[in-house]
Amino acid sequence: MKELIKGEEMKLLESVVVAKMGNLDSLCEAFRGCHAIFHTSSFIDPHGVSGYTERMAFLETEGAKNVIEACARSAYVKRCVFTSSLLASIWYGNNSDRVVDEGCWSDEELCRENKLWLALGKTTAEKAAWGKSRELKVNLVTVCPGLLMAPSFPNAHTETSLPYLKGGQVMLKRGILATEDSEKVADIHIHVYEAMDYGASGRYLCFDRVVRRLDEAIQLENGLKMQGLLTGAREEVLPLEEADEIPSRLSNSKVAKLVSRASQRLSCKPLPNP
Repeated sequence: MKELIKGEEMKLLESVVVAKMGNLDSLCEAFRGCHAIFHTSSFIDPHGVSGYTERMAFLETEGAKNVIEACARSAYVKRCVFTSSLLASIWYGNNSDRVVDEGCWSDEELCRENKLWLALGKTTAEKAAWGKSRELKVNLVTVCPGLLMAPSFPNAHTETSLPYLKGGQVMLKRGILATEDSEKVADIHIHVYEAMDYGASGRYLCFDRVVRRLDEAIQLENGLKMQGLLTGAREEVLPLEEADEIPSRLSNSKVAKLVSRASQRLSCKPLPNP
């Protein structure tokens, strides 16, 4: 942790507790007394070719189980906002024209067959978290964002983008390739947490843009410095003109309603006395 955070930034933090995802006792110690847990951790290998491996999918799933169990054992309030991914919903074989919403889950076997390791890891980890939360009576909500982009696009994190975009040409062709601003995702986590007092539950798919045109795909490639990754076989992926649009098959109506209600509650709060 000290290696990742600069010294002056570390001093600004009120307290930092370092815990290992594979060590349940250290997680329990870190969570003791917490009113809520935001589980945003993910495994990446910045030195690997793909950035994510089958082994990491296993580790992420085991880590998710530990987080929920530690939350049940040690948190003052058994409440967890869990960061998953849109990848946990979009990969399934049959009925590929179906609109993807919170009721959709990626097919684990299809992910294994196509070596979609990040999609597999996110799917199995989120499912494990749901199973463990029901068993231990932890109040769980999951946030499933699209490809995370830095606010100053096109500056993006290549290490995390590469494993997400495995199968990117298929995502693009099906209208299920979506991005989301990382700062907006952080805000959505807060909205979800606050809305849990008003009954927020289940999963929330979140994205702010679906890549639907050739020029948008090229812009994304250029921003990630991955030219040709999405449009390399252009005649197969996008048999259309630059201005034509691929139909979107994603729905984020659930999170849109949640954010709208949060804004309404904020506007209704009385102003403090002068």
